Amino acid sequence: MSARLSSATRDVEERTTHWSGVFAMALCVFALIASEFMPVSLLTPIASDLQVSEGQAGQAIAVSGAFAVMTSLFISTLAGRLDRKVLLLSLTGVMAVSGTIVALAPNFLVFMIGRALIGVVIGGFWSMSAATAMQLVPEHDVPRALAIFNGGNALATVIAAPLGSFLGSIIGWHGAFFCLVPVAVIVFCWQMVSLPSMKADHVPGSGNLFRMLNRPLIALGLASAGLFFMGQFALFTYVRPFLETVTRVDASILSLVLLMIGVAGFVGTSLIGGFLKEGLYRTLIVIPVSMASIAAILIGFGEHLSVAVTVLGIWGLIGTAAPVGWWTWLAWSLPQDAEAGGGLMVAVIQLAITMGAVIGGALFDLGGYQTTFAASAVLLLIAAILAFLTSRRARVPSAYGAVCLWRRGRDSNPR
Repeated sequence: MSARLSSATRDVEERTTHWSGVFAMALCVFALIASEFMPVSLLTPIASDLQVSEGQAGQAIAVSGAFAVMTSLFISTLAGRLDRKVLLLSLTGVMAVSGTIVALAPNFLVFMIGRALIGVVIGGFWSMSAATAMQLVPEHDVPRALAIFNGGNALATVIAAPLGSFLGSIIGWHGAFFCLVPVAVIVFCWQMVSLPSMKADHVPGSGNLFRMLNRPLIALGLASAGLFFMGQFALFTYVRPFLETVTRVDASILSLVLLMIGVAGFVGTSLIGGFLKEGLYRTLIVIPVSMASIAAILIGFGEHLSVAVTVLGIWGLIGTAAPVGWWTWLAWSLPQDAEAGGGLMVAVIQLAITMGAVIGGALFDLGGYQTTFAASAVLLLIAAILAFLTSRRARVPSAYGAVCLWRRGRDSNPR
């Protein structure tokens, strides 16, 4: 009898486990992150070809972030009970359309329309990522599935910028963007055959998300996280024009520097767990202070290649890993509302990226890289102060609890 029950249990798990779908979603993450941040490595040729300033071209990051914010807050309500497989396929289709529009864009307006569409996909996908993993695999395999999702994110973070720069130097920025379209088509076909039907449960309205901001701990923490990402992307969006005009690197060296930043970020994400174990809030304070110092160093000594490469490597090491810390904080601060808080966190992050790119672009055009990098440093220092104030509102978790929460935060990291 027990053997039959054990066999039945295995049959249920086999019917409810869709690892092929998990890997299809990981490839989707790769294409999505690569599409989102491809303009960072192609800013100069995009601006030149579309006859706009580099600051205006940087708004390609801003517009995708703005549409991601709106989508993350309202997609669940708007989609209602629509089968999530249909919704995910629709979003993947929009990603392919977006890439095609951007690759063929004859002017800046059409280019920005394509970027707005990728923002819709970003907000929609990340808002549903955890819930999707829960429907693809049994409960005990959800962390593993989320880790695989995040593997696509990590891979894109490492290679998207240098690959974009390399392809842009060979086939132009139009061709570099178009290379992502076949990937999106492959993802669509793979999802079509690998994802099961995923019926949606009732989803409450977005008002529940905003009520969480009445809690001082949550409001302070989200404000700190938002200012951190704003400061980070106010600088990082304009790394290429800085390296080209101040450090004066050529295309091959630029690709290597961007690759180095990506690899350092991958390493940092792998190592941050030990620091979170020793002190979650200390890590959340030290990282933005360190990045503000790097911004100041680049202002004073950025013309020296060895200095620029070294500090940008450190920037990638700690900056890419920082979101893991903030997702760990969220999981600890909202243990009963982590999914709803996750939607709010996605909105905050994307809004911060948008504002960072807008502010950085405006300052870059008005006062050059020194003004942009100085503003980045100020924002990062304010983020550190707010992280300290957040720590005063919270009770630090045990070392064991911090490790468990780090693992959850790492697996759930959307950036």
